[in-house]
Formats: sequence, structure tokens, C-alpha cells
Amino acid sequence: MESNTTEMIHHIFILFLLIAAAGMIAGVIANRLGLPDVVLFIGAGMLLGQGLHWINESSNSITNQLILVTGSAIILFDGGRNIKLQGLKKVGWTVGLMSVPGVLITVAVVGAAIRWLFGIDWLYALLAAAVIASTDPASIIPVFRQVRIRERVRETVESESAFNDATGSIVTFALLAAATGETALDVGTITWDFIRTAVGGIVLGLIVGFIISYLVAHTRIGFLRDYTTIAMMLTALSAYLIGEIIHVSGFMATFVAGLIWGNSSDFGLHMEEKHQEMIHFSDNITVIMRMLIFILLGSQVDFNLLVDYWWQSLLVVLALMFIARPATVFASAVPDRKSRWSLREMLFMVWVRETGVIPAALSGMLTGLGVAHSDVIASVTFMAIMLTILLQASSTAWMARKLGVEEHDTP
Repeated sequence: MESNTTEMIHHIFILFLLIAAAGMIAGVIANRLGLPDVVLFIGAGMLLGQGLHWINESSNSITNQLILVTGSAIILFDGGRNIKLQGLKKVGWTVGLMSVPGVLITVAVVGAAIRWLFGIDWLYALLAAAVIASTDPASIIPVFRQVRIRERVRETVESESAFNDATGSIVTFALLAAATGETALDVGTITWDFIRTAVGGIVLGLIVGFIISYLVAHTRIGFLRDYTTIAMMLTALSAYLIGEIIHVSGFMATFVAGLIWGNSSDFGLHMEEKHQEMIHFSDNITVIMRMLIFILLGSQVDFNLLVDYWWQSLLVVLALMFIARPATVFASAVPDRKSRWSLREMLFMVWVRETGVIPAALSGMLTGLGVAHSDVIASVTFMAIMLTILLQASSTAWMARKLGVEEHDTP
């Protein structure tokens, strides 16, 4: 028993050191090439995993799941912390439409493509589509930290990536229950689950975010002021954990808690003197989390699976990028007369649509459960991750310049 524990500790140390070393090298190269670091992290993971076989961490391992969940929660919290409530109010209709009806549009379009290309039953085709229907805050938020985008566009896409995880996960689990014979598909049940999960996550995030920031920033009661950065991480992780325990959206709770921290002055809680300390800490911790998440994801790409289904998976992802995503954005942004989105802004939102952590975790879970056609689901998910991150994330800055949505410093 002691020997196994020692070996496990050594394994985790070696894994972390490999990822940290590869991540720093990849980060330097990404900086010199002017690319988002997540692109090079995925490439480094492919090299270390499928190329050199130095990383062989299963997607179902506790270590892998811990890194995915912890990293996603911290990155999502940081994304919420950098969004201003005033700006979010202005684009709220678009975010809401993209996060709920938009996910359903994606599931319908991509599910039809999977059904046609793979010839599998509708239920499993829609299940595969639901897995990749949500966008990924863990990849989108870091890209926007490196590429300066017009504020309201950035806030819309980042908020969508936080909120649509709840929709995508709920639809996935509803279809999974139907596929395994646990329940019958019922629109009323799915709708109630969404409302309960989403609203519960929002309320929980408000409570956790306000209580802990109050204990940090209040002039008299703020006894945690000397531990601001630790309290910040405590907020992010506890919001997620409590959400999962009480069966509401932990990721939504984490994002909303981040919103409270980032807008604490609106509630009379001032942390200005801790601002630089928080930025420095969050910058470092999110870089570490990005390295761990995306190098691990890259190491788990199954090229044998992609070879078997490469052209079908490629066409499915192209349908996701060029049919489902434009339909989602235009159906959500055009009716929002208050925001008055320009065509260039909508086209940019069409292009910025990365797939990553949440779909990878869902796909790994379905494979572990032995769900029928899980090989098809895994192939489509891997292709979506590779194509959207390697193509779309790497060209975000170029597309922003072409469409004129970059944010420039005022002289």
C-alpha cells in the first residue's frame, strides 16, 4: 500500500514537471509567433502523449478529472471577475438567447449532420451533438486575455461560454438517461431541470460571492483582507463544489461568484488596494491551469480513432462551425434591437467558438460508461477540439483585425 502511494506521488510530480516544462517552452514559442498559448499547449500535449508517450494520463483518472474541474472553475471565476455588470446588462438578451435556444439550434443542426454522416440512431446522434454544443470558457477566456477585443463583444462571448455549459450539460444528461433506458425523453422534465440548475447556480454564486467578498472587503467586518487572494480561490472552488453537491450548475455558480468579486465596488465593498495583488496572482494561477488542462487534452487525442472516422468527423465539425454557429449567432443577436450588433461583430462571434474542456470531460464520461457509439462521440469531440482550437483560436487576432473589433488604447 505504501509503495503504491509513493509511486502515485512520484507519478503526479513527474506529470506536473513535464507539463510545466513543456508549457513554458510552448508559451515562449506562442508569444514569439503571436499565437494564443492554448494552441501550442494542445500541440505540446500531442507530442508528449501520442508522439513520445511520456504522458499517458487516462481521461477517466482522478488526477485528470481533478485538473479539468479545478482549472475550469478557476478560469471561469477569473473570466467572471473581468466582466462588468453594466456591460453585461446591455447584452443580456443576446447572451440569454445564445446560451439556451442557441445550444438547442446547435444540437439540432449537428445532430442531423451526425445522423446523416454516421447513420446512427437519432437519439445517439443528438447525444453526440449535445456533447460538443457548448462553447469552452477555459479556451475562450485565455484567448481574450491575449487578444484585445471590443469590450461588449468579449463580454458577450465569455458570458455565453459560462452560461451555455449548463444548457449543454443538461441536454446531454437528459439524452444519456433516455439512451440508457433510465427515463423517457420529456420536454417538461428537461425544461424544469434547466431552470432549477441554471437559476440555482446563479443564486448560489450570488450568495457565496457576496459572503466571502464581504468578509474580505467590508471596512469593519473584513477580517480576511490580508488573505484576499486565498479567499478569491476559496470562493471559486467552494461555489463549484457546493453547486455540484446540491445538484445545481457549479460552473455557473463559479462564474457568478466571479462577477460579484469583479464588481464588488457596486455593492460598497472596495478592494482597490488589493487590485494589483489579485491580478498578479490570477494571471499566474490561470496560466498554470491552462498548461495543465490543454497539454493533458492534447496528450489524450486518439489519432487511431480519428483515422477511422476522420472525414465524417471533419464534415460534422465544419457543419458546427459554418452552419450551426452562424445560425445560433444571427438568431440570437439580430432580435436584440437594444444591442444593435453590427454585421462585423456578429461575424466575429460566429468565428470565436472553441470546443475544449467540458465536451472532453463529457465524452470521456460516456466512453467510461460504455454508451453505444461512444467511439463516434469521442471522434467527433476530438476533431471539434483540434479544429476549433488549432484553427479558430489561432486566428482570433487576425480575424479581429480583419473585422475591426480590436480594442485599441486611447492616446
